[in-house]
Parts: sequence; C-alpha cells; structure tokens
Amino acid sequence: MNYLPAYSGARISGCWTLTSDGSNSGSLDRLLPSVSTGLSPRKRTTSQCKSEPPLLRTSKRTIYTAGRPPWYNEHGTQSKDAFVIGLCGGSASGKTTVARKIIEALDVPWVVLLSMDSFYKVLTPEQQIMAASNDYNFDHPDAFDFDLLKHILRKLKQGKSIKIPVYDFTTHGRHKDWKTIYGASVIIFEGIMAFADKELLQLLDMKLFVDTDSDIRLVRRLRRDISERGREIEGVIKQYNKFVKPAFEQYIEPTMRLADIVVPRGGGNMVAIDLIVQHVHSQLEERELSVRAALASAHQAQPLPQTLSVLESTPQVKGMHTIIRNKETSRDEFIFYSKRLMRLLIERALSFLPSQVHVVQTPQGEDYEGRAFNGKRITGVSILRAGETMEPALRAVCKDVRIGKILIQTNQDTGEPELHYLRLPKDISEDYVILMDCTVSTGAAAMMAVRVLLDHDVQEDKILLVSLLMAEMGIHSVAYAFPQVKIITTAVDKKVNDLFHIIPGIGNFGDRYFGTDAPPDWSDEDLDEPSY
Repeated sequence: MNYLPAYSGARISGCWTLTSDGSNSGSLDRLLPSVSTGLSPRKRTTSQCKSEPPLLRTSKRTIYTAGRPPWYNEHGTQSKDAFVIGLCGGSASGKTTVARKIIEALDVPWVVLLSMDSFYKVLTPEQQIMAASNDYNFDHPDAFDFDLLKHILRKLKQGKSIKIPVYDFTTHGRHKDWKTIYGASVIIFEGIMAFADKELLQLLDMKLFVDTDSDIRLVRRLRRDISERGREIEGVIKQYNKFVKPAFEQYIEPTMRLADIVVPRGGGNMVAIDLIVQHVHSQLEERELSVRAALASAHQAQPLPQTLSVLESTPQVKGMHTIIRNKETSRDEFIFYSKRLMRLLIERALSFLPSQVHVVQTPQGEDYEGRAFNGKRITGVSILRAGETMEPALRAVCKDVRIGKILIQTNQDTGEPELHYLRLPKDISEDYVILMDCTVSTGAAAMMAVRVLLDHDVQEDKILLVSLLMAEMGIHSVAYAFPQVKIITTAVDKKVNDLFHIIPGIGNFGDRYFGTDAPPDWSDEDLDEPSY
C-alpha cells in the first residue's frame, strides 16, 4: 500500500465545494481548508462528467464533442474491460471531490462517476419512522444493496448499458425513473463501503482511500445534511455520534489497509492526484485499439457472406444508380433518385422480418389468409448524418416506427472512428432494429453502431444493416464480426482506395444530399459523414 504525502500548497478552486449556510457557519469555518466561495454546491449524483469538456449545447440537451474510441477489436468483441477506480473513505471525507479532480486531470471523454449513495436500500415504513428520528443506521453495510451494486458495476465494466437507481434522501426511497449510463472507458466508484465486499473488491482495478481529519468530516457532514437534506443540527450530531463515528471505526477505517494508495487531505492533494492520473493514463494507453487498420487487411478475398442481400439490378435500379453516381447530376435529381432507391431498399429489408399467418375477413365476408409481422416492434436507428436521410423512407412504410440516432466521426489524428452521441428509444432490446447508413466503406462506423446496439442488449439476429452502397471490404468486416446481422444494400463496389473511398463509388453522400461542400481532400470518413 502506498501512502502519499499531503501537499500543503494545493489549489482547490475548480472542484465541487460546499458553500456555507449563513445561519450555521461561523466558527466552524475555521476547521475547513480555505476554498473558493464562488462555486456551486456539490451534487451527489451518478453522472458522466469532465472538466470543461468540448460541448455542443442546445435548448434540450448537451452533446459531448470528444468521442469515445473503439472499445472492441476487429472481431467485434470487447477486448478489455473499462478501468475501475474504487474510492473509499469516511462520510464527507471528500471522495466526490477527489473523483472530480481525477476526472479533470484525466481529460479523457466517457468517464462515469458512480456513487454508492445511489444504492441505499428502500426503507420499510418502520425504518422510515426510525430514520425520521435519526435512529436508523445509514452507515452500516446492511443499509446498502450490494447485490444490485455488484450487478451494475459488473455490467458497466463490461461496457454494457445499464440503469442506475436514483435515491431520494428526503423520502428514503428510489425515484421511479432510473438513470441510464453507458459507454465508460473509466469508472470512478466512490462510497463509504466501497471496500466492504470481497466480490466488489475484485471488480476494482485501483483502490484509493481518502483520509481526512474527523473534525473536518463532521463539519462537512453538518453543512451537507442541513443545507441539502433539510435536517436539524441536533439530529445530525446525534446520528454522527450514534452511527457515523462508530461505523467509521468499525467498518471503514480498517479497510484502509486494502487500498493501493491513501490520499491525505482529499481533493487538495494534487501531488497524489497527479500520480494517480499518470497511472490511469498508462492503463488506458495499453487499452488503445487500432480497428480500422485491422479491418483494411482482414477477411478480404473471401466470397461474399450469405447474410448479404443485394437488390436485384433491374434496369430501373441500374438507371437510378447511373444518375446518382454521375458527378454532373444536380442536387435536386440526386435527392429525388436517392429517395426512390431508399424506399426500395427499406421495402426489401422489411421482407426479412419474421411473419406469421394471419387470417382476416374481406368486405365480401370471405376469409383471406395473409401474413403479419411476428415481433414486438420495429425501430429504426440512423448513423448520423447521412443515415438520417433514410428515415423518411422508413416512416413511409412503417407506421409509428420509433427512431434512434448515433453520431460517429473520425478522429483526424488517429484515423479511428469515435462515438460522440447516441439517443436510443427505451426498451430497444426487445425490438427488431433497422440500422441505416447511406454508404459503407471499411465498415468501421457500421461495426461501432452494431456494437452499441449489442451493448444495449439488442439481439444480433434482430439487427438489419441497410445501405445504398457498400464496398466488399465493409461487408466482410461487418459479417465477420457479427455473422448474424442481416446486410441489405442496392449495390456492391469491389474496391476501396488508399483514402478509404469506395471505387467507383458515389462521392460524399452527405455533402451531395445536403448541399454542403467537402474539402479538396475529403474522405468518406470526414466531417459528419461516418461512412467507413
């Protein structure tokens, strides 16, 4: 176990702090380190967070513009789990502040902060009465739902989408709507009992203990419980002496020996935090994957897979391809004939959905034996931005279809695809999903989108990838990684050049459709056009 020295000259500005309540502060402030007073109160939440991240803010949502690199290999499987940091320490020791400082210093996207506060058990009516009189012990291991916690942390570590309970400290119950968390490269898990369970310890890759003076912890707890949880000072002190202090001495302090690193003084110890961040960065570097390079050299010179269905090249289909491939075609004509092809493509894709015999009665009073969709729902998911152009065709033939969106872009430094944003309908795991992108070159973006769906528990054999034009390389990449995914397209081109353009190809579909100009060195993977 490494015990890192305190660093007296650390700056604390920029982290979450507790502001003073004018009616209850006074002499207690002398026990606290000096902090900036212009900061907002700490919010104990389960969230994805990062210091001053690159963002696009709209009236309804915030979109991270720093993307998540591939977390899977060319086989489509997750090669390494997310890196989990366990943060333990006494109540109000500054665990969340340390977590925030680590997140700020890491400066990497897709970091999840998971608080043990979310996993308090729901109290019975009798326990509610005890809690109201400060006679219920929230600082005992039995107060936490360890089974749910281990299940959720294990799923997050495996890269799965999972719902997190939201605990209400006023009612001592869970909110009806749980929070969905997905896509962690690093998980920071903090809680007073973070080291109290053997199975839980095995899920932690790095264990930190925040060691803070007991007087400071008491003052912080007073401020938090009075200002944020509406409690009286007498009740807080009673609970501290009866439960918090004995629990720390019996259950929490002894686990310090299990820590890899002890952090004195919490978030003010920047020397300790810098050393922790260096180690995490080295671990992340070991997890870096080069997917696109592997795709470009793998699975080629093989026959096209049986999961591929290509629209019959009738004179009509061939004629529409002639028009949209022609560089002289006007934007209006390009859009018109692209839409015609999209409608045919979607109709073709629907023919692969399961159906069953369905008998109806005609207006003449006679039975007609027909067919009906044999599934719960159909959901469309578009890979932005080009895939979004296929949504009207899907809506035209599937009444009330649900639509999801995934934004994948190329990192210009690494050449790898990165996940920037996703919005998927609830309970998508039960649906047949039509995944839409207009062109597929190497298959890197399509693979990432399929991996996202699988992480949300969509069954592989319920995914249909549809695209107007695909290269053989992209078809092989997707089919090799996900052999049960059905692939439907209107045409297949054999070659991809050194810039990963489909040859002879169609050009940058998004730019031609939306009327935007591509730079001279455009690539199928540049800008918003995630067509690998």
